[in-house]
Amino acid sequence: MKHWIHTTGRRGLASTAARCLLLLASILFVGCGASKQLGVGSGEEEFVVVYQPSHQTDTGANFNEALVCNAIVEAAMAASTNAAKVHKVWSYNAEGLHHARQGSNTKIDHSSAADSLGRISGYAYEIRESNKLKPNVFVAIHNNGASKRNACWGFVHEGDEQEPGNRELAKELVEEVCKASGLENAGVLGDSWPNRNDYRCKNTGKLSFYSLDENVNHCPIRVLLEIGDNKVSYDLLMNPDIQKKIGKAIQGVIERRYGKPGS
Repeated sequence: MKHWIHTTGRRGLASTAARCLLLLASILFVGCGASKQLGVGSGEEEFVVVYQPSHQTDTGANFNEALVCNAIVEAAMAASTNAAKVHKVWSYNAEGLHHARQGSNTKIDHSSAADSLGRISGYAYEIRESNKLKPNVFVAIHNNGASKRNACWGFVHEGDEQEPGNRELAKELVEEVCKASGLENAGVLGDSWPNRNDYRCKNTGKLSFYSLDENVNHCPIRVLLEIGDNKVSYDLLMNPDIQKKIGKAIQGVIERRYGKPGS
């Protein structure tokens, strides 16, 4: 009797151990699948990236900045490996807005102010839509003008607690865009340089980019790239192959910095 009980106990233990191993394997399998589906971050929430291509059509002769920047963003989104969930906010085809296809990111009348009809601006619409998505990273894509430089610049908002992290991301983005395109690396600057128009951050009182102001844009990591000059870099910026290389380089930086291994 003791021998039978002893034998049965060992079989029971073995059976129980096997069931536990199977259960653990199932949990790990489901967990891995969930991690891949949800992307990076805590493993429980999606890591969200929002791109804001320029909607400006009035920055250069025979040059549509909005379409060039949108092509770069579309290439970045196409290069996504699901390591993060990517979105685009763009007022270009939106209705019921003022300055939906033109205007400066640094002018009150073009950004934060409503017009005489009570309509919000294209920039305000884009940031509103971005905030709804609760992104972890926000990247605005523009082209420079009248700089006389075949270069790429990174800009970050000055004076908020995320500035060091924003500068790190902007630095790497500029480096990789330059490698992909052959543009000169013009470095990372604060958004009050050079002298802007009249939009100011209420916290610092400094002139700034509306889209990067933490009082408006609630995303913690926010950078703006000025890629090329619409005169000096015209041929480069109009080249679809270069646009794709730049977009792929940008998405590559995002995924290397924030993507989850194995995603």
